Amino acid sequence: MRNFPHFGGPASEFEVRKSKFKIGRLLVFGTLLFMMEAPAALRAQNVPQRDVAQIQTQTQPPFAPGFVPNAGGTTAPSPNDADIGEQQILKREEQYQPFTLSLASPIFYTSNVALTNTNEKSDVVIAPVVGLYCDPRITNSLYGHFGAREQIFYYGKYTSFNFGSLDAEAGLSYHLPQWHNLLVRAEYDFNRLTSGDQLGAEFFSNQGIVLDAEVPFRLNRAQQLTVGVDTNLSVGADHQSPRRNDYEAYLTYSIFLTRALSIDAAGRFVVREYHQNNRTDLSEIISATANYQLTNWCTISVISSFAHSDSNQDVFDYNVGNIGGAISLALHF
Repeated sequence: MRNFPHFGGPASEFEVRKSKFKIGRLLVFGTLLFMMEAPAALRAQNVPQRDVAQIQTQTQPPFAPGFVPNAGGTTAPSPNDADIGEQQILKREEQYQPFTLSLASPIFYTSNVALTNTNEKSDVVIAPVVGLYCDPRITNSLYGHFGAREQIFYYGKYTSFNFGSLDAEAGLSYHLPQWHNLLVRAEYDFNRLTSGDQLGAEFFSNQGIVLDAEVPFRLNRAQQLTVGVDTNLSVGADHQSPRRNDYEAYLTYSIFLTRALSIDAAGRFVVREYHQNNRTDLSEIISATANYQLTNWCTISVISSFAHSDSNQDVFDYNVGNIGGAISLALHF
């Protein structure tokens, strides 16, 4: 899932005030998996394409544009509003900026690079990502979305498995404040995986339709719960065995401890239904991220997650834990 804009509610606080990269969905980045080769070596040519685009969504929060318009034209609420009383503060409405240029450099340790249930291998991964997004405002409740991002995964020990993931996406988001601030999204996503940082060395591509709906529940000025469902349908791919449809339910919790420090936690349950081989996986993922805003455009984060997967084919059962950090930059214009 990818957490997308909330308009005029507490999510505006979380995103407009901090302009941070959000955790949550866990959009369609591709990731190259490792397979075991006797006796204990890993080789890139043995990676099963049916398992691509899985490790990142279960090990590391994706980094996406954090700017969200404040549709009501009012000042976004602050965790420290009580310090100055309940009076309304007049503030000039800022001009809406539809473009976001984002850069991030996550680095994390993963306990199971191959997502196997035996002979697990660990490694350190550096995964810089750059993205450019445009979210034009069509009406007060309807926004377009166009984006492109490239992420390269560099492995500390198993360098032959470095790979790149390119995403291009377009869609619409619609806000329904009368339905408890329900937000719905429909999006087309094209994902292309390449060997290492060689943009011409493609080994898999997929076209997907993403449908998402979520409802936020504001607990107080500084806390929010969000409940959502997400579907990612593969409508075309250049290899059939990796193709799958994902059906997901998720719960996220966000809290501002100070104006600069926030914590996000998420729990997700995902059903992964593959187009071939009669394979179905059930995955449970929990993650937590602490974010500290150094400036209006720079945030540092500590990231962690744990995932457990059960498959109707036992060879695909696994557990994986991950911990690391990231520095992220965002420019809005």
